[in-house]
Amino acid sequence: MEPLALSLLNDFLFCNRRAGLKIVEGLRRANVHTLIGDLAHEHADLPGYETANGVKLLRALPVWSERLGLNGKCDIVEQHSGGALVPVEYKKSKRRHFDNDDVQLCAQALCLEEMFARPVERGAVFHAASKRRREVEFTVELRALTEQTAAEVHALLSSHSVPPAVLKPQCAECSLYEVCLPQLTSHPPGLDRAMRRLFETA
Repeated sequence: MEPLALSLLNDFLFCNRRAGLKIVEGLRRANVHTLIGDLAHEHADLPGYETANGVKLLRALPVWSERLGLNGKCDIVEQHSGGALVPVEYKKSKRRHFDNDDVQLCAQALCLEEMFARPVERGAVFHAASKRRREVEFTVELRALTEQTAAEVHALLSSHSVPPAVLKPQCAECSLYEVCLPQLTSHPPGLDRAMRRLFETA
C-alpha cells in the first residue's frame, strides 16, 4: 500500500475533489491562506525538542502507519511524565471545530500508537489566529471516521479519477480554486441527471 500524507485526510473531508487534484493530478498551489498556515507552522516545523514545565516537546516528529498506509509529521508531540504522548496540530484559523482537523490529528495519534505500542487518548489543536488551544479526545467514533477516511483516500488514489466539482461557499478560499474552477465545472444535480440520460442506451 502506497503511503499517503496525513494532511490528505484533512483535504478529503474538506473537499474530495481537492484531494483528487492533489494525489491523482499532482497539483499544488499556494495562496494567502496556505502562506499564513506556513507561518503558523514556522517554529513547530523546526525538528528538535525542548522541555517546558516538565513536559518534553518534540517538534516536527516523523510518524507513519503501515496498517493505514499513512505518513507525515506531527507539529508537536508532548511527552508528559509517565510517558503519555499528546499530539498538537497548529492551524492558522481561529478556534473552530471541524471534523477534518480532528481526523488529521487522530491519524497522527494512530501512527504514534502503532510506532510506540502505547495508547494515545487525546490531542489538541492550537489555533494561531486566536491563540486558543482546543482539546480533542480520540473517541471510538473519531477513530472509526479516521480509519474510514484513510480507506476512502486510498480508494480515490486507486481509482485514478478526480471527483466532480461541487460549488460551495468555501471554494473561493481554496488554493486550487483557479485550477478547479467549480463555478464552471460543477453542475446542479438535476442537470447531471439530464446529461446522464442523454447517454443512456435502451
